[in-house]
Amino acid sequence: MKEHIKEKLAVLPAQPGCYLMKDKHGTVIYVGKSKILRNRVRSYFIGANDQKTQRLVREIKDFEYIVTSSEIEALILEMNLIKKYDPRYNVLLKDDKSYPFLKITNERHPRLIITRKVKKDKGKYFGPYPNVLAARETKKLLDRLYPLRKCNNPKGRHCLYYHMDQCLACSDTPPSKEEYRKITQEITSFLNGGYGNIKTELKEKMLTASEDLNFERAKEFRDLIQHIESVMEQQKMTMKDQVDRDVFNFTYDKGWMCVQVFFIRQGKLIERDISIFPFYDEPEETFLSFIGSFYMHHHHPKPKQILVPIPTDVDLLKQLLEVDVHIPMRGRKKELVELAKKNAEIALQEKFSLIERDEERTIRAVESLGEKLHIETPHRIESFDNSNIQGTDPVSAMVVFIDGKPAKKEYRKYKIKHVDGPDDYETMREVIRRRYTRLLKEGAPLPDLILVDGAKGQMSAAIDVLENELGLDIPLCGLAKDDKHRTSELLYGDPPVIVELDRRSQEFYFIQRIQDEVHRFAITFHRQLRGKSAFRSKLDDIDGVGAQRKKLLLTHFKSVKEIEQASVDSIVKLGIPKPVAENILHHLQEEE
Repeated sequence: MKEHIKEKLAVLPAQPGCYLMKDKHGTVIYVGKSKILRNRVRSYFIGANDQKTQRLVREIKDFEYIVTSSEIEALILEMNLIKKYDPRYNVLLKDDKSYPFLKITNERHPRLIITRKVKKDKGKYFGPYPNVLAARETKKLLDRLYPLRKCNNPKGRHCLYYHMDQCLACSDTPPSKEEYRKITQEITSFLNGGYGNIKTELKEKMLTASEDLNFERAKEFRDLIQHIESVMEQQKMTMKDQVDRDVFNFTYDKGWMCVQVFFIRQGKLIERDISIFPFYDEPEETFLSFIGSFYMHHHHPKPKQILVPIPTDVDLLKQLLEVDVHIPMRGRKKELVELAKKNAEIALQEKFSLIERDEERTIRAVESLGEKLHIETPHRIESFDNSNIQGTDPVSAMVVFIDGKPAKKEYRKYKIKHVDGPDDYETMREVIRRRYTRLLKEGAPLPDLILVDGAKGQMSAAIDVLENELGLDIPLCGLAKDDKHRTSELLYGDPPVIVELDRRSQEFYFIQRIQDEVHRFAITFHRQLRGKSAFRSKLDDIDGVGAQRKKLLLTHFKSVKEIEQASVDSIVKLGIPKPVAENILHHLQEEE
């Protein structure tokens, strides 16, 4: 343990607050909270930890803490700090799941739409639904029953849905606000479980149509009744009081936690959410943080009641969420909480083998690669590859892997600006210079390891820019390929030497995945550019000629050669200004 960390541990206060763990770059990698900061932060550095926590502690080079006046303040601050810093180890609060809702918009001509965002816009929201398919089926059913707006056509310009009796907004006499209010009330009643009345009305219409020998119309009503039953009555009734509830429970083992959430709407269990993640604090506190973030950061609508297990801090959650939080002790509610725990236990056991396999392929492969190279674990790896065909449209691409997994939002594409011809070494120099000059300028995190596609030449070019131009000391490896364009060797050092890797090892498969990914990304980018350049012509380089004028000229004259032989007046007749017409002919004839 470093001396400055020992000194900080000695003066930690015995008060509630948050702590921020930092790595060697000063980047916040973990945020936690505690009732007693002194005890919690010391526990990381003193005593036994599981392998997962040891991995976190190895990365910690410094920490900060913020004292709060209460535990509720610490909980809120923790969630805000996680949102601000997006720490790598706080995976549990970064889940971006969202569920579909049906929404009746607050407009003169209301619409029924599917959305994943609940806003305070005076619209009416219903859900969440188990998946988008369930939401679509319900919307499709309601569209057949209620003629809300489906188009943007003005009054009198009828759309297709108007002729299907599913849209009245574009009719000659659109519905009044009062008529729309009645329709939205019926939809609200329908979605809140009052579809029995609609079925009764449809059955009466079906019988009437049948008596009138209009069997085709009767069949439509029958199909609609069956559709209501299949869409709306397929779920089991769980509670008689029809109160909207969310039921939470959790289990944990080997440093992993599984939280199960049951969504109960109008007395029906309509969906469940399973979240499995590693955790580093006390399980009960982690569970509290999860529930707080679930509603406050992911904007899940709060139900009327939340059911949680013993020993959850109910008072803390009530203050945080401002809803009724309850620990049921008997009856159906208790059964639901226990059922949520049982499902969490089953899900965690089912996922353990997949989690272990994923860790073997990712973080453990990264750790092993670092050991082979005799460097610290390269949590962030950036890899480069160049692509061109005989020097045309030269490009380079960069992919980023964090803890063994691709971080696609951080991928970058580069058009090569200052290299003539197929010069792979100068291309590598340019892209390395541009990438890391920018990171230094922005103060962004630097990678722990750089991989370049190529052998000694590409490595030498990249190292020269990093060390001699930018003054950076970042480990860099070359990825050589065999005659079948497959990953063959990993080169490292100065002069470069082959790093002995077992071809059946996870670290070899890992660098192979990186090389395949960066090659795919570079080739895709190059094809896109090549496809665009195939449709270029001499007209693209002339001032005053955009896409519309180019299309107009080629449509009329058929080819650039015919434009070149045309007169200024014939071009002006197309609606092109005379100065632009003269510029077109001057440019084409001069080039010829």
